[in-house]
Amino acid sequence: MVALASGVFLVAGVVKGVSGMGLPTVSMALLALLMPPREAAALLILPSLLTNVAQGVGPHWRTLSRRLWPLWLGTAAGTLLSPFADLRNAGDGVRALLGAVLVLYGAYGIAKRRPFAVGRAGALVGSLAGIFSGALSAATGVFVMPMVPYLQALRLAKNELVQALGLSFTVSTIALGARVSQLGDVWHGASTAVVCGTIAALAGLALGARIRRHVHPDTFRIVVNLVFVLLGVFIIFRDVMH
Repeated sequence: MVALASGVFLVAGVVKGVSGMGLPTVSMALLALLMPPREAAALLILPSLLTNVAQGVGPHWRTLSRRLWPLWLGTAAGTLLSPFADLRNAGDGVRALLGAVLVLYGAYGIAKRRPFAVGRAGALVGSLAGIFSGALSAATGVFVMPMVPYLQALRLAKNELVQALGLSFTVSTIALGARVSQLGDVWHGASTAVVCGTIAALAGLALGARIRRHVHPDTFRIVVNLVFVLLGVFIIFRDVMH
């Protein structure tokens, strides 16, 4: 488990270092192939939290907090209060839903469609986006949809968007950690894997930042999102076959 977690989070950290997002998506996609989703989610909490806190540090947090609190409140509520099947149920439906989210997210990333501006309805749309993202997070451990498209629809400046993603993912990670903690002692015997995975994620984050200087962003975006689509299709196919 230690070697597996380290390898997965190194790759996930590189993706996040290059693109500013993707650590929980990559890690859940890969770990869910080899272990129950709730165990995979437990492993990603600390690496995701630390890397997102680091990304969320910046000069825009006051402005972003005033603008994004409906999204964050909805995310916490959706994650903690979701009535749908959660990570406790590792059987039919949970992995298939994860696969569907990965396919949708990957297709969205490949298309690179710029979402419509939310305008004056930003608070309401943000709350709904947060609730839906939280519900998906509780069920799959992945909290990118529809949170990422919503943040992009706000037309934030580049640095503001990066910080907004970090802050929003931090809220999502804390809420997911609280939800996972309700499922029993899922961290029992996994402390070494969590620590090593966190170190690997931070190393991958630094490596990804260096790679970003030499790889065209569009090329990297297409490759990574194509991998998400293929992983999602594989997870759905394997779930159906079982």
